Amino acid sequence: MESLDYKFDFRDERNLSLVMDFYELTMSQCYFNSDHKDRIVTFDLFYRKNPDNGGYAVFAGLEEIIGYIQNLHFEDEDIDYLRSLHKFSEEFLDYLRHFIFTGDIYAIKEGTPVFPNEPLIRVRAKIIEAQLLETAMLLCVNHQTLIATKARRIVKAADGRAIMEFGARRAHNFDSANYGARAAYIGGVAGTATTYAGQKFGMPVLGTMAHSFVQSFDSEYEAFLAYAKTYPESCTVLLDTYNTLKSGLPNAIRVAKEYLEPNGYRMQGVRIDSGDMAYLSKKIRKALDEAGMEDCNIVVSNSLDEYLIQSLIQQGAKINSMGVGENLVCSKSTPVFGGVYKMSSIYENGEMIPKIKVSENIEKVTNPAYKDLYRIYDKESGKALADLMTLHGEVLDPNEDLTIYHQMNSWKNKTIEKGTYTVKNLLEPIFVNGELVYDVPNLKDVRAYSEQEFTTIWDEIQRFEYPQTYYVDLSKKLLDLKLKMLENVKHVDSK
Repeated sequence: MESLDYKFDFRDERNLSLVMDFYELTMSQCYFNSDHKDRIVTFDLFYRKNPDNGGYAVFAGLEEIIGYIQNLHFEDEDIDYLRSLHKFSEEFLDYLRHFIFTGDIYAIKEGTPVFPNEPLIRVRAKIIEAQLLETAMLLCVNHQTLIATKARRIVKAADGRAIMEFGARRAHNFDSANYGARAAYIGGVAGTATTYAGQKFGMPVLGTMAHSFVQSFDSEYEAFLAYAKTYPESCTVLLDTYNTLKSGLPNAIRVAKEYLEPNGYRMQGVRIDSGDMAYLSKKIRKALDEAGMEDCNIVVSNSLDEYLIQSLIQQGAKINSMGVGENLVCSKSTPVFGGVYKMSSIYENGEMIPKIKVSENIEKVTNPAYKDLYRIYDKESGKALADLMTLHGEVLDPNEDLTIYHQMNSWKNKTIEKGTYTVKNLLEPIFVNGELVYDVPNLKDVRAYSEQEFTTIWDEIQRFEYPQTYYVDLSKKLLDLKLKMLENVKHVDSK
């Protein structure tokens, strides 16, 4: 259990400043050599497609980014290594030696339901500073958002039954296990088997026994009894080392009746890790109830995902909680999130010059300019109607009709009548002039916030099969700017 006086610190003590793609440094050397090095630019971090063909994602990874930026510096050994590559001037290396982030970062709050193409993070900084953040920010968001989203889907499938994150041994190394557990907790899991995540992030830690524990005793009964004597208040035993129904279950009931109950305790749970879990859980429930152990929980594990969990529930499986491992912490069905980091504007003489990336694939055309992002809610139901990107500084007045436009077509639009909606600015200040201005919430508050935010998202968007597409639209001013820029590119190409 968490100690009330134990201090949890999210910041990573390691110097991870060189966890960046090499081209960030080579481009920065070029910027440094030119008159661009102090030019202010803006970048958007966004993604293009929801994982598992779903209707949403769960934004996560911001806390790790904050810690990275606060600790971003280049030590002597970093400078020596870069010098050995013979790619960088001494003047540029000296710039890195004294590097400090001085820009602005705005971001959506962790745990928020988010959607394709909208800026999850908005950066405004000198071009070198903005460029050097690219890889670190993407790896934090791509990993944790992916796992938080998968966790949310699994928790939704469980329909109120507790989900435990059991994936450390299948994760892609230490950080993947620890930060994957963190992200899964934001997505709604009850706790983790990863002890370090409990220590670092203040998560509940959970665990019982492995098959090897049962095998290490002369008999299954002795193994269960030893565990019950050590943990009488929280005894959960694993039934399927030898034979679930003929051996494991009778021995669990025997230990409950011969040791736990005479000493004033109750068997808390039994776990199965193999076999037909729907069939076995029904048989186990019947036997436990007949033994007067109606309060004993049935826990299952073994390569579960949201679809298998949904199927088990539809089959009437008698399951109270589930441990989910590789399919959660690796997001096995969709292992890549696909976030990108794209320039949206450059400032010249204090004037914002919008930038756009054009592609033959329409989904890869970016939204230009320094932008704001709003969520529009139905005033009566409290449900989210759409997210709206605008040019920075545009004012939305709920006392006026609001027309929102498709990201590529002006004829695809929707008008929301005045007085029927409310507005929330989704991008909050994190760093201003290089200073952290954001009050970083604890993980439990992030989890609770995420749960609350999902009550504003329609069920049709949260369903697994053929979810309704959520509107992420543009203001008229932003759409007009985008179409004008695309037209200009078309004219250039035709010459």
